[in-house]
Amino acid sequence: MVWHSLDRFRDVGLLLLRIGLGGTLMFVHGMNKLFGGPDRWEQVGASAQAIGLDFLPTFWGFMAGLAEFGGGLLLALGLLFRPTLLFLLIPTMIVAATANIMGMLSNNPWHAIELGLVFFALLFIGPGDYSLDAALNRRKKTLF
Repeated sequence: MVWHSLDRFRDVGLLLLRIGLGGTLMFVHGMNKLFGGPDRWEQVGASAQAIGLDFLPTFWGFMAGLAEFGGGLLLALGLLFRPTLLFLLIPTMIVAATANIMGMLSNNPWHAIELGLVFFALLFIGPGDYSLDAALNRRKKTLF
């Protein structure tokens, strides 16, 4: 059957998903925050009030931009895959969804919730064979 023959392209699918989510969506979204400067960081960091962080909004905004920018790059590369997903899932998507639910942002939490579910599922699936994590694991096995 034609559908079963697609199973052999599982790792290609994971690569495309990682590049699409990490390289375009999170990386670019984080780049806009990270390079927006202190005024943008303060604006973004104010949404951390949704989870009780009402101090140092500029710091939290910078960290959000760094998490999305760096996390997006690491996600696309498949490097430090699972720790990266935890950073993208727990602080980033939870703050975004909560801030939207509380009316602090656009009042549309669904995008953050959907991405959070995808990140959570990817924790179990892994990065696939076409990732730097897989390449480093293969190299480590050949050295020892």
